[in-house]
Amino acid sequence: MEQPEDMASLSEFDSLAGSIPATKVEITVSCRNLLDKDMFSKSDPLCVMYTQGMENKQWREFGRTEVIDNTLNPDFVRKFIVDYFFEEKQNLRFDLYDVDSKSPDLSKHDFLGQAFCTLGEIVGSPGSRLEKPLTIGAFSLNSRTGKPMPAVSNGSGLWMESLRTTGLEASGGVPGKKCGTIILSAEELSNCRDVATMQFCANKLDKKDFFGKSDPFLVFYRSNEDGTFTICHKTEVMKNTLNPVWQTFSIPVRALCNGDYDRTIKVEVYDWDRDGSHDFIGEFTTSYRELARGQSQFNIYEVVNPKKKMKKKKYVNSGTVTLLSFAVESECTFLDYIKGGTQINFTVAIDFTASNGNPSQSTSLHYMSPYQLNAYALALTAVGEIIQHYDSDKMFPALGFGAKLPPDGRVSHEFPLNGNQENPSCCGIDGILEAYHRSLRTVQLYGPTNFAPVVTHVARNAAAVQDGSQYSVLLIITDGVISDMAQTKEAIVNAAKLPMSIIIVGVGQAEFDAMVELDGDDVRISSRGKLAERDIVQVKPRLCLPHGKFKSPSSQADLTPPLGASLGKGLGGRHREPQSAPVVTKGSRSPSSAMLCSGLGPSLSCLGHTPNIVGAQPEARTLCQPFLSPQASMVSLVLFFFCPLKAEAVSLALLQPSPRMGIAWLTESM
Repeated sequence: MEQPEDMASLSEFDSLAGSIPATKVEITVSCRNLLDKDMFSKSDPLCVMYTQGMENKQWREFGRTEVIDNTLNPDFVRKFIVDYFFEEKQNLRFDLYDVDSKSPDLSKHDFLGQAFCTLGEIVGSPGSRLEKPLTIGAFSLNSRTGKPMPAVSNGSGLWMESLRTTGLEASGGVPGKKCGTIILSAEELSNCRDVATMQFCANKLDKKDFFGKSDPFLVFYRSNEDGTFTICHKTEVMKNTLNPVWQTFSIPVRALCNGDYDRTIKVEVYDWDRDGSHDFIGEFTTSYRELARGQSQFNIYEVVNPKKKMKKKKYVNSGTVTLLSFAVESECTFLDYIKGGTQINFTVAIDFTASNGNPSQSTSLHYMSPYQLNAYALALTAVGEIIQHYDSDKMFPALGFGAKLPPDGRVSHEFPLNGNQENPSCCGIDGILEAYHRSLRTVQLYGPTNFAPVVTHVARNAAAVQDGSQYSVLLIITDGVISDMAQTKEAIVNAAKLPMSIIIVGVGQAEFDAMVELDGDDVRISSRGKLAERDIVQVKPRLCLPHGKFKSPSSQADLTPPLGASLGKGLGGRHREPQSAPVVTKGSRSPSSAMLCSGLGPSLSCLGHTPNIVGAQPEARTLCQPFLSPQASMVSLVLFFFCPLKAEAVSLALLQPSPRMGIAWLTESM
């Protein structure tokens, strides 16, 4: 395998291009001393991050971490990656919950506390590490569950006033009871798009369980400049063994070392315990450069427990960990495929079951008001207006399910809204809306809620075009619990190998907990013992406010995250051996269908004429080195305010050994 360069590859850089100074920042969340809400165990914490709109001051959910069982001191592996704008105040809010079920509805879980800050606070803190106390201030009881929910006003500063009016100050939280601390760490991300795939095994680990052996798992950390470590991956637990072989896993190189191949990577080995008090077996350190050597004598590591080593003179180690395999791939983005000519085929499927209510009554989700769009039309418009620009002919198939059709009243779960069985396509989003309204006047709402027929319909079309020129997206809009879960799972598993993705949007007040099972973010779905090759489903459980009023102005923004995530799941292809990737000339065809699905095939990064920084001469790499350092773009942000300076001065500042020295040099030059 070719040896890696000093740093990961950069995306294209144009010194003459003007843009808003922004950079990608990764936020890592940890908590200490959380409230314990479980009677016979510890809390199972989850963190939810919200961002606040610049204009309307509305809080919008940005993302959620994973759930960690039985711990009051979680270190969350799942990160939040946000755009950092130096000149803007970006308000953030972090809510902590004790998860009591698989439901995505936060009102069904115990609220543990919250913290407010700005992204600038985190980045500007010493070591970009901010600690804040968690508070439970103003809250309201959920009408359905009776659980406390955070009451946050829309204004950026009014939440403090709401705390004071309830008599619960921000520093106090629950009177007489501490709520714990949240630790937020930020690091600027490099533009490296490589993904490392590796597998480990261990031999003769220490026995930690009294009635068994050990249940070992690995935890990976990357080092920080201040000597601390940030968690970046956890393996699965291997039960009752001292010689585990863990499953192969993939991790972005920027998550593992942020593009610095010599950065220290610490790996800790633990014995899993049900109560969350995992036993420490030992640790070892390595680096990406060492791992890139692959399976060799250099990648057999002694697992050492420092406390045991100090106490026992004859102590050697607590076992060994061996790297079994290592491979690097370059990940293609959605934009790479679009640049390569891939067209998006958009299909919509609308729920016509009787649970939606009589369309002639204003309480129905299908009610056609002369003043505003109903829930179905709103969801259709929000997603359709985004996708339509990636389809050249703007012809979109539109289907319905769960209705009785004229003239014989047969129930159909796959009927064309335009009435044309041979060609169910409608012209543009307006054409779909027109066909939808016409269907409401001709069909009878019935049931049940079956997804499998429409999933199979789109999968059949996706299988017919496998030259990589097309990618299918199915939008399912529904109001209720799915009736054919087993059949739908089987259809999704079969479709996972095809170039397609599925977006499921829920409307109304029905329970959508079971539907989230189709979204394989945490657990990949399976059917009849067969695991889906990839996750192709994104679920947006509910498109309405708790009061039943639909979000009209911001609904498109609400649907954008699941849309982007869904397309990313299907189009996030990877290409092995990024150091020697073949050059694809501009105007080439898009990647093959196999690459769209399995993630293998030619890289499209060169379609946009990306300069080959990695393959440059040593002198060129030296000149580019300041742009490769983790905090280098901070210099660029400061340079934004030094426009009158000559280009030579800016260039010399960028060549200083560190961002701080570059800024100091500029200041002295003025």
